[in-house]
Amino acid sequence: MKKMNPVVHFEMPAKDNKRVADFYSRVFGWQMNQLGGEMGNYLLAQTTETDEQGMVKTPGNINGGFFEYQDKEGFNIPHLVISVDNLEESMKAVEEAGGKIIGGASGEGKIDDIAGIGRYISFRDCEGNHVGMLQPASN
Repeated sequence: MKKMNPVVHFEMPAKDNKRVADFYSRVFGWQMNQLGGEMGNYLLAQTTETDEQGMVKTPGNINGGFFEYQDKEGFNIPHLVISVDNLEESMKAVEEAGGKIIGGASGEGKIDDIAGIGRYISFRDCEGNHVGMLQPASN
């Protein structure tokens, strides 16, 4: 049986990080952490308790974030991020199963190296859904 790869993160677009941070904090009690320009002004959303390394304490719970809205067709849609052991092997499997590699934040087919987090790339599945894959830095 093939190893199951878990969903580890969600992402949604935002036009106004302050507004979206206030909304999710007030409505759901999430802790929001605004990152700087070197991280693409990404807004982290902590939806569950984490340990000192930022890992979730309750199995099955995930955290997420908001990326900067961009005027690109098909870019501004919520998506999930799946953890994989080997990004290159998983990219090959995506293509062999009928998916298409999109790429990192630039969307140019390149893998993003996210400091302290891991290696990331997005793809479209066989139904056209935008999904991300992350090989954690610990791998």
